[in-house]
Amino acid sequence: MQPTPENIIALYHQRGNEIYGDEKVTQSEHAIQAAVLAEREGANDEQILAALLHDIGHILAEDKLPASNEENLDDGHENRAYQWLCQHFGKAVADPIRLHVAAKRYLCTVTPEYSQTLSPTSYKSYLDQGGPMSEEELQQFRQEPFFEQAIALRRWDDQAKDAEMVIPGIAHFVERLQAGLDKSSCR
Repeated sequence: MQPTPENIIALYHQRGNEIYGDEKVTQSEHAIQAAVLAEREGANDEQILAALLHDIGHILAEDKLPASNEENLDDGHENRAYQWLCQHFGKAVADPIRLHVAAKRYLCTVTPEYSQTLSPTSYKSYLDQGGPMSEEELQQFRQEPFFEQAIALRRWDDQAKDAEMVIPGIAHFVERLQAGLDKSSCR
């Protein structure tokens, strides 16, 4: 897919109405909610784009999303998204997305009660994605240059599942998408 704001928005219009597992919001609603939460916290443009695009790996895949929590919810979407985003956006957008699954595992490991705040689908995917981190994984994650941004993204991700939240359309982010596409790639 040629990366233009219009093509990204079209992808969300084509595949964004799908629901992941047993969540209560669609992929588009989830993406927009995460980006709106980042905006409300005064995040920078790269963090807002990371929030908007953090699960794009789910809809870049040709496969249908898992329809229930009974399925394996580890589809490697963070790596698929990272590979695509690295071709078109900078590391400040792509790296927190690459790390947002690890951030969930990290938070659940260092603060075990954090797992109780996860939706049932997010908890199931946490287990499918490896569950608690080893001491070595914890150390590696803490050394990541975008460690703090990944933690912030994870928190927005976890909160962006509100079926009642009033959100703008995805076109609200066109200017940020265009500006982000104008940044250098991860190379």
